[in-house]
Amino acid sequence: MSGFISDAVVRRLPAYYRHLRELEAEGITQISSQDLGERMQLTPSQIRQDINSFGGLGRQGFGYPVKELKDHIRRIMGLDRLHRMVIIGAGRMGLAIANYSSFSREGFPTVAVFDEDLSKVLQSTEELPIYPIEELEARLPELEATVAVLAVPAEAAQKMMDRLYAQGIRAVWNFAPVDLNYPRDAVVMNVHLSDSLHILSYRMNQMEDEILRAERVVLS
Repeated sequence: MSGFISDAVVRRLPAYYRHLRELEAEGITQISSQDLGERMQLTPSQIRQDINSFGGLGRQGFGYPVKELKDHIRRIMGLDRLHRMVIIGAGRMGLAIANYSSFSREGFPTVAVFDEDLSKVLQSTEELPIYPIEELEARLPELEATVAVLAVPAEAAQKMMDRLYAQGIRAVWNFAPVDLNYPRDAVVMNVHLSDSLHILSYRMNQMEDEILRAERVVLS
């Protein structure tokens, strides 16, 4: 098992895993730091430094064994275990997450959805049960969920976080547009969709500025 891995490397682990799965599907069994770096837009030295920090499976002159490295990263990320999810909020976002089949294939099956709107509860099916939010505490033990997805309005998110924590849920994927307060023994991933658009806008603005500067140089 790996030792300490920096936050920067942890943020790159999903990309490593995704690219290695693609390589395996392409029938590639070995890859060099140079080739992997080109795929991931990282330098070969960064690739070597990252991989050394979480296992160092390569051999000089031979590169990295694709399947072994992929499986090693899979274990580091805990993707070799099952993580049953409940979703709070049966709106468009909540149902989109519940019906996204890739999550289940990755070991994150949705076992139930909860909502306060009884009309949503009437849409419950055997494959995707939707329960009244009032039944949350009563049903969580039988569902054996370890992860909760919050797809609720901002004003409801913190109260729901507190309810989930009180029932033993320590991992929350939060899509509500608010940062949550939570104890140190909980893990929360806040997903602010607008942040990505803001970064995209910034990079577009930077690119436009570079084009304008280049045009001024040509004209001068």
